[in-house]
This record gives sequence, C-alpha cells and structure tokens, in this order.
Amino acid sequence: MSYSVCAVICAAGKGNRAGFEENKLLVPFGDSTALKKTLSAFDFPAIDEIVVTASETDMEKITAICAPFTRTKVVLGGEDRSHSVYNALKATAADIVLIHDGARPFIARETIEGCIHSVMTFGSGICAVECRDTVATVKGDKIIGVPPRANLRQIQTPQGFFRENITYAYERAFELENAVYTDDSSVFAQFCGAPRTCEGQRDNVKLTYAEDFKDNAVRCGFGVDTHAFGKAQNHIVLAGVKIPSKSGLIAHSDGDVLVHALMDAMLSAAGLKDIGHYFPDSDPQWKGASSMAMLATVTEMLSALGLSVKNASIAIQAEHPRLAKYIDEMKNALSGILHIDPSRIGITAGTNEGLGYVGEGKGITVNAFVLLRQI
Repeated sequence: MSYSVCAVICAAGKGNRAGFEENKLLVPFGDSTALKKTLSAFDFPAIDEIVVTASETDMEKITAICAPFTRTKVVLGGEDRSHSVYNALKATAADIVLIHDGARPFIARETIEGCIHSVMTFGSGICAVECRDTVATVKGDKIIGVPPRANLRQIQTPQGFFRENITYAYERAFELENAVYTDDSSVFAQFCGAPRTCEGQRDNVKLTYAEDFKDNAVRCGFGVDTHAFGKAQNHIVLAGVKIPSKSGLIAHSDGDVLVHALMDAMLSAAGLKDIGHYFPDSDPQWKGASSMAMLATVTEMLSALGLSVKNASIAIQAEHPRLAKYIDEMKNALSGILHIDPSRIGITAGTNEGLGYVGEGKGITVNAFVLLRQI
C-alpha cells in the first residue's frame, strides 16, 4: 500500500533561550538560516508535502524562505507548540505526518526514511538515541533517583504517526485542563498507546542557545614555499630553530621556509591573502625579520576573526642538512606561538632521492596543511 507523507516543520516559536532579537530560525546560520537548512533536508521525493508553522510576526519572512520549496505551504501557528502542530495537521490530508523541530537542521535523509518506515510498519516512529550520560531526577539540588540508563533514550524529531491517530490524540488532549506536553510522542502515548522508537542520530541536535549558532566547522588550508641555498651563513632557520648548514637560505627575511609555508596555509584557511601581501619583500621593515614574529602576527590576525589553529601537518623536503633530531624542538617552538599542544603539530622531513632541485641540494621546499577552528 502506498502512503502519502507530509513533513510538519515547527517554526512558530520565538527561541527566547537563544537571546536573539528575532526568531532563532531566521538569523544567519552558516550560508543561510536554520529554517532553510531544515527545509532542504526534507526536500526529497519521499516527502509529498511540507507544512511549516509560523507566528503572525514571522509569517512574511518564513513565507519568503519557503517560496523556493514548491511543495511547501505555511500555516499560522497557535498559542503554543501543541496548537501550532494541530493547525498544521488540519492543513494536510497526507496519510503519514512527520513532525519535526525547525531548529534541527542536521537531520539526515536516512533518518527521515527510517522514521517513515517505522510508521508504516508499527504505526509510529520516534527518533531516539541511547543516553551516554547518567540521568538523575532531582529535588532542589539533591539527587533523589537515578533511573537505569539502559532504559533511557534521548528523544528527537522527526516523530512520525498516521495523521488520523495523532490528530485524534491532540483533540483529546485539548479537552483536558492544564495538560502540558513537551513533544508529540507524549500526546500519542496518553491517548493512542506506546509509540515505537526508531533510530535517531547523534548530530541531530536542536539549536537552542546562541553558542549553538556559531560556525563550528573546521577550515582547512594548504601552503607551500621554496627557498634556495646560497646565503653566506653557517645555518638555516626552520620554525625559529637554528640548524647547522653549509649555507643559508636566500630570502628577504630570515628565510624560515617552514614558517612561510605554515603562514600561507593559515591565511588561506581563513580566506585571507598570502604572506607576500602582508609582509612584502619590498618593505625594508621585513629585511632579515624573524619569521616566528610574523607567525605571531598571523596568529593574532586569525584570533581577531575568531579563529585558531586546531592542528598542523608540515612536510619538509631537503637533501641536506639532516633534520630528524631537530623536529621536537621545532614542534615545541611552534606550539608556543600557535597556542596548541605539540602533539597537534606533525613535522616530517625527507629527501627527494636525488631528483630535481631539492635532490641536487639547491633548495628546500616545505608543504604545510592546517585546520582552523572557531574560538
């Protein structure tokens, strides 16, 4: 038997705990809004219709966001979540409804499909995951009970039902005085029987507080630099460490080719210009300058953007000098400026097997890869 499916997206709330001046679903989130991301998650062939609830205040904005989704309509929400859901139920004739929080934009298609399958098979489907933490009941600041964790689940959305059943449950619930329900499964449980859980997902989190809206995605960056031997000095500098060498590396600054590659990787990950823009070799102030001081400046530039290095991977190609015994010293020097543990910095050193300018001992090339995180 074929069933029609409607996704009800709850977007009529205010999200006061987030502390924004408007509905949290409408504030910038990544490259769009949380509501648009949630709508996109349900915009696939298994969903025949999407009904979005909206407050009178947000009706115009939410309608505009929904406009590109052709199978979507917006209905006026009610005085609370329960009444908003009920208004959406009255606006659809679908056999199955999946009721979902608009503030859960990370829902995966596989989870949605699993919810639909559970409704078709068992009459309901409540996305849930096992509890990792111990959960206690408290009175004031005292623990008065600890239920067995094996029997506990964290309930998520979507929550799926046959439309007629959940509509009946809500109508019965509205006949009661002072009844409070935090989700749809509790309404269904009281009037229709025990709902069936289905597999949720750990990252199907609900955006609740302002910090939840921060861009926590890591940014990656790649940098490469090369310097030739030929400077009249008895050492080279890598990560601020002086290493004995037959000659130094030719450069406007101190020639720290490792740090130069690392800085370019950091700037690239942050979407900024390369080191030549910020430290041009035409500027006398950088003549013989410490590259580690430049690295500190770049670190501060990223910090001003709310970014910091999460980890770095650096590969040095040099036929000479031998570098293995200096690697730990280099990692420690970098960690102090990047403000990360040395274990988050990987440095490898290899030759070029006699091939090319590196193999001929004419220069050193360094490749650097970094991940940045939001502070």
